[in-house]
Amino acid sequence: MQLHYREYGSYSELHPTLIFLHGLLGSSSNWHSLARSLADDFHVLVPDLRNHGRSPHDDEVGYPALAGDVVQLIEDQGLDSALLIGHSMGGKAAMWLALHRPERVAGLVVVDIAPVPYENRFQPIYQALHAVDEANIGSRAEADQVLAQHLDDTGLRQFLLQNLHMTQGGWRWRINLQALSRGMSQIVDFPLPQNPPHYDGPTLFIYGQLSDYVTAESKPRISRLFPQARMSCIRDAGHWIYAEQPQAFASLLGGFLRQF
Repeated sequence: MQLHYREYGSYSELHPTLIFLHGLLGSSSNWHSLARSLADDFHVLVPDLRNHGRSPHDDEVGYPALAGDVVQLIEDQGLDSALLIGHSMGGKAAMWLALHRPERVAGLVVVDIAPVPYENRFQPIYQALHAVDEANIGSRAEADQVLAQHLDDTGLRQFLLQNLHMTQGGWRWRINLQALSRGMSQIVDFPLPQNPPHYDGPTLFIYGQLSDYVTAESKPRISRLFPQARMSCIRDAGHWIYAEQPQAFASLLGGFLRQF
């Protein structure tokens, strides 16, 4: 699948191309500020993952498919490899690609996610999104009112509303709501074979002090699958680290990138 993507900076043989991967229900716009800040020194690509943003929709939502799309993007750019930075679902896609196609990954940064299965925490969100679909809303403000009946968090609602756009048939979600809600069992999972592969390239895991996505129980698996991984915790940050603590996140990422 050919993904829609944003491009910053220009290709240089001095540094690897950076590819930023957003999380579930996000889009390439989530990384805009950070990607733009790196454009003077790096070639940066920020795709919309399948079923998100302006990229095509498909019933397949699993990580082999997401990783395959990123491989196609790398190949379409004429690159041998790229350095991947992925948040949440995008972090799982990046890890899957590094484990199964390590020759395509020059380095890896995983943001507040681990290579483990999680409980499905998104059911209330999907109920809210489906409610907007059924309400025949006439404006973003009306959509927010419907979302507010299900979700108290104003920041979360504003994040979700980035996916809403006007079409000839009215206001619609850009995300493939049906496929994503049906495929949550694959998205929250991270299945591995009995003797899983490992990625030996440079790796950084960044996680939030206030988040529970990277736990003490998950760190041994991280060490087994990514032997070169360094772990960095950002204080006073939850799951949305790069939005909640942008300077601290940029500093950690910049330090990692200086080795390339």
